[in-house]
Amino acid sequence: MLLVVDAGNTNIVFALHDGNRWRGIWRIGTDTRRTSDEYAVWLLSLLGHVGISKDQVGRVVIGTVVPAALYPLRRLSRDWFGREPLIAALNLDWGFAIHLDQPSEVGVDRLLNGLAAHQIYGGPAVVIDFGTATTFDVVDADGGYNGGAIAPGINLSIEALHHAAARLPRIAIGRPQAGIGRNTVAAMRSGIFWGYIGLVEGIVARIKDEFGAPMKVLATGGLAPLLAEGTDVIERVDPELTLEGLRLIAARNPTPKQND
Repeated sequence: MLLVVDAGNTNIVFALHDGNRWRGIWRIGTDTRRTSDEYAVWLLSLLGHVGISKDQVGRVVIGTVVPAALYPLRRLSRDWFGREPLIAALNLDWGFAIHLDQPSEVGVDRLLNGLAAHQIYGGPAVVIDFGTATTFDVVDADGGYNGGAIAPGINLSIEALHHAAARLPRIAIGRPQAGIGRNTVAAMRSGIFWGYIGLVEGIVARIKDEFGAPMKVLATGGLAPLLAEGTDVIERVDPELTLEGLRLIAARNPTPKQND
């Protein structure tokens, strides 16, 4: 089986694929102080809960945008699963061109989303990832990665609003019942939700106009289902898109030698 690890700024997702389907997907908060042993105690307990032993894990692939999280995750793979992990990085065989001024600057999560979007849904496409940041990634008809846009994530915006304005409370994101809020919390929810809907619709419209051809619009990330309810621009939500990208990059590249 393939163990997939997607380490983001907010959460680290561990997922197990048996070659046909995902057997389990588990999340834990990102904490760069956490050791490989701590990950192991938590993860092995979850694997046991679904009747899977660590010996059934044949390969491990790790993708991360948090450099400090890589060392304990690599040690987890080596020490607890006896596998040298494949690290998703620019030097791998991605199978598509990267049309950027500075390819080394792009986050690997954005490339993984582009890879999965093209392989599963075809292109051209815009992939919106509602994570710590809200990213928009453009994939052409040949699967080439063409850049995109980066905006603050919804939860970052909520926290910034709360901390910068003394009288504004911290709120939970949700679809408001009305555009006109009759109290502070309702007004904030309206501004955040419909403001991000406007951001999504505006950026997607501009991308399509610049690209000059019909494009699919896909969304992933924890808040994708909620935001998709507020707009017709998003055609499909795929919560596992980044995980699929990691699965696909593992299929394209051999397992590295121990201690490479």
